[in-house]
Amino acid sequence: MALATNLGFPRIGPNRELKKAVEAYWDGKLNETQLRHAAEEIRRDNWRYQQRHGLAHIPSNDFSLYDHMLDTTAIVGAIPSRYGHAGESIGLDTYFAMARGTTGGNGKPSVPAMEMTKWFDTNYHYIVPEFEKGQRFRLLDNKPLRDYLDAKAIGIETRPVLVGPVTYLLLGKAKDPSVKPLDLLDSLLPVYERVLSSLAAVAAQWVQIDEPALGLTLDDATREAYHKAYARLAAAVPSLKLLTAVYFSDLRDNLDTALRLPVAGLHLDLVRGPGQLAEVLPKLGPAKVLSVGV
Repeated sequence: MALATNLGFPRIGPNRELKKAVEAYWDGKLNETQLRHAAEEIRRDNWRYQQRHGLAHIPSNDFSLYDHMLDTTAIVGAIPSRYGHAGESIGLDTYFAMARGTTGGNGKPSVPAMEMTKWFDTNYHYIVPEFEKGQRFRLLDNKPLRDYLDAKAIGIETRPVLVGPVTYLLLGKAKDPSVKPLDLLDSLLPVYERVLSSLAAVAAQWVQIDEPALGLTLDDATREAYHKAYARLAAAVPSLKLLTAVYFSDLRDNLDTALRLPVAGLHLDLVRGPGQLAEVLPKLGPAKVLSVGV
């Protein structure tokens, strides 16, 4: 049986409402409550639009005030120390400071923004995670749960979307050469387990975990990191159906790695890699769902 879905919905709004609201907030014309209300209206309109057009699986947590990688940094509490964040939640001032920096004033020094670079081979730019010596992760902002419950409150079941833990680490950087991002996997996974457990607790059915790094050239250690990560996540939340999404490339030498992941579904980009379908189909197995981008 074929179902219609997508991996994420444009967040800017049909008339660039998000851009206008965020810039109004930066200019002091909207307060935080007003900005969050404007964002909520855009999210809900997006979900209703997709529901009206018959999508069987509607994504949530695909919306962002600035960037989904920055959101992930906020979720897992990887706030660089220069921003002086020590609270239990992250406010918009810290969030946007990471994206844009601060100019200082009133005796406070300016603080540079985090690095920005292109998201794979697209013209979209993302905020690069920064990892420091002694890096720790903690669940600072459970946005995936909050957005899922927001959609559920208006009667729409969604499939929450997360940036995968391995892709998140591989795309991050550390100024200290002794800090190897992939070595942080063991300390990062408990945060993902907490997020997934919270979604399972409110009866979420599917969770999409984006791992576009599976389309890159990877070494054996990185492939093993994928197996380790998903074995832990699948064991932590057996009631959830996990969909691993790979896009911007075909799987190439990582096809067997992706097929061995203990997940309920695998998404392939058949626009970038149409030839991989013939190789995947006989290996997929009857228990795993195949999602394709066409």
